[in-house]
Amino acid sequence: MIPRTHPAMSKDKPTPDHNKQKVRSAEVGTDILKALAELSPSTSLSRLAEHVQMPASKVHRYLQALIASGFAEQDAATNHYGLGREALRVGLAALGSIDVLKVAALPLSELRDALNETCFIAVWGNRGATVVSIEPAVRAVTVVTQIGSVLPLLSSSTGLVFAAHLPEREIHELRDQELAARGQASEDYAPVLAHIRERGLHHVHGLLMPGVDALSAPVFNALGQVAAVMTVVGPTSMFHADTSGPAAERLLEASQAVSRRMGWDSR
Repeated sequence: MIPRTHPAMSKDKPTPDHNKQKVRSAEVGTDILKALAELSPSTSLSRLAEHVQMPASKVHRYLQALIASGFAEQDAATNHYGLGREALRVGLAALGSIDVLKVAALPLSELRDALNETCFIAVWGNRGATVVSIEPAVRAVTVVTQIGSVLPLLSSSTGLVFAAHLPEREIHELRDQELAARGQASEDYAPVLAHIRERGLHHVHGLLMPGVDALSAPVFNALGQVAAVMTVVGPTSMFHADTSGPAAERLLEASQAVSRRMGWDSR
């Protein structure tokens, strides 16, 4: 007697090959989504197909599915394709979950290990540049920096990097207070801030503390806004805080790596 097979057990049961095909389809779909992001705000079908190195007919099929799900859209006037509302919603959710301290934790530790100097991260708080994470140097001679310390805007490398990249409305009150205390004008700092933006980092020699040098670089978020500043500090006798030296190169590599993880694109 031949055993009777229950219809529910035999109908549409996925096979290993079928599962692999679904995974591959998902991979192709995400490749096309990434390409739409890279070619944003919009692109033609032929350019998109060339970018992902697929036949235009295949790309078109995937685009129709992405449009149906809201992850892509087509401009009726130009017939060009771009990211849809759902892609924007997912992207914003991902950006909201990124914590600069978590992203920077490992690069900051690795920077300290490479230079054996105290390294820290500062964010902009209601009182100015505030130290929120520290990796101290592992040796007898070190520079003590406290979590929660607020650094001056115009007499610290950290503060000056923030001043170079923050909007005027964020810094004008603190800047004017410090300028008044020094009897200086904001024009005195304009060339310094322009140089910081051009070079991508800044150094000071004993400006905040005699015998202590500092080197700072910005960390940017996906919108190109300064999210934090990474700083290396050390005694002048041991630490060479030149903007063209090996420490500067290491710092730039670390800060740019964190910026990319935050969604920043320098292109």
